[in-house]
Amino acid sequence: MYRNRPTTALIHTRLTTIKPYRNFANQLPRPPPKPLPPPETFSSTSRPRQYYSRPLPRDLPPYHRAWPGLLAVCVGGVGVWAAFLAYAANQERLSSSAMRRVLSGLRESEEVRTILGDAVRPEPAWYLNGSPWVYGSVKMLQGNIDISFRIKGHKGAGTVYFTSIRKARGEPFTTLRFKIITDDGTIILMPCETVAAQDETHAS
Repeated sequence: MYRNRPTTALIHTRLTTIKPYRNFANQLPRPPPKPLPPPETFSSTSRPRQYYSRPLPRDLPPYHRAWPGLLAVCVGGVGVWAAFLAYAANQERLSSSAMRRVLSGLRESEEVRTILGDAVRPEPAWYLNGSPWVYGSVKMLQGNIDISFRIKGHKGAGTVYFTSIRKARGEPFTTLRFKIITDDGTIILMPCETVAAQDETHAS
């Protein structure tokens, strides 16, 4: 039954042969140190890589003040708005009934046709794309009309001056001035009674 069981001496022998061999640092005698590798020197970096040169310092961009441009934009905007208001006021004077009646009186005058010629009409201004420019003001509700403008015919041209006022509400307009001064200095006085009667009709 116990024929194949190994003896104690045989087991001890096997254990001693299988036991690993260990060397400890404090175990004497110590093993001799290994020789050091030969020294090696390098003339450059051990890992060469792409090298970027440091950028040179650059001057700062010139400083531009913002207020001159802003001021120019504001002035331009105000100028455009003022030009629009002036154009609108001129169109209002052109379309007023007082302007139409003054032009009607000029076209019906024989003296005007004799001096300025036929087809008497307001002289267009180049900056208004063919429309005439009327100076002054037309304030029908306040009872004050004071305008002047250029006219021309096929013989000559001149400037019309017309002034009419109303003393009180409900009263007729009274024409104070209605004349034409031509470019050669001739003065044409228009009859004020006719225009005053027409203004009275409009005022009522």
